Amino acid sequence: MKPIPIQFPLGPLTLHTYGIGLAITFWFGFRYLERRLRKSGYTTNWLATTFFWVVISAILGARVVHVLANTGYYAHNLAQIPAIWEGGLSSFGGLLFAIPTGLAIARKRCPELSLVTAMDISAPVLMASWSLGRLLGPQLMYRGGGYRTNAWYGMYYAGEQGKRIPVPIFQSLECLAIFGILIWIEHSIKDRPNGFVLAVAAAFWGLSRFTDEFFWLAQPHLGSKLVEAAGLTMSASGVVAAAILWSRRGKQPAGPATSATPPEERSGLPAEHAKAESTAGGSLRNGEH
Repeated sequence: MKPIPIQFPLGPLTLHTYGIGLAITFWFGFRYLERRLRKSGYTTNWLATTFFWVVISAILGARVVHVLANTGYYAHNLAQIPAIWEGGLSSFGGLLFAIPTGLAIARKRCPELSLVTAMDISAPVLMASWSLGRLLGPQLMYRGGGYRTNAWYGMYYAGEQGKRIPVPIFQSLECLAIFGILIWIEHSIKDRPNGFVLAVAAAFWGLSRFTDEFFWLAQPHLGSKLVEAAGLTMSASGVVAAAILWSRRGKQPAGPATSATPPEERSGLPAEHAKAESTAGGSLRNGEH
């Protein structure tokens, strides 16, 4: 069985399957987030510009952190620093840059959307996108496999000798499972506090990143150890946050019930008056932009 082609020519251009896969993943994430925001009663005319900067900051942050974590290699291979088409994007680096960027812009352009509610709405989107992205990204890139193996599930990857553990596929299944848990929580726990979905997502995803790195990907360099540490820290933080929030359940308005309520009902005004104010406010905001 031959490795999946990582690039193919299209006239004078060379297309990389890794880049195409990431583009599809970002498009899916945008559409799914847009749908969830609308379902929760929020406008989305601000989302396209915000999402553009989120994508740029995510790619930049993911590459910067990856290079910093592997300075021993890139110090002697400077020309490889911008070669993101060969892989080498840190998930934690992407989050580190993209989340503050997205929240800052969203706060300015959609002030009625609180930061915690935005993260609760976005958490399932991130998990679904990561599940798809693992299959369309690392699975199709140069040296995308894990440890060498003779197991029946081993696969061949470009740039690597012998069959490898198909870590991207395992990661995709993990993220899909986490996504399922988050959706179940949203539909089954109506009195959950704001931030609970995010906390559960952090707890499970951080643990999965640690186990993936420790059992299937670990390399004898600083970057690998940092990933393990970051995964455990995120998981522990998520568990603590979820426990604290759960202990306060019923003492604050439920996040999803609040966010899913139409803006005219959340305002406390009669529906026809709230809609009129919302329309007027929307016109003013559109004028500002």
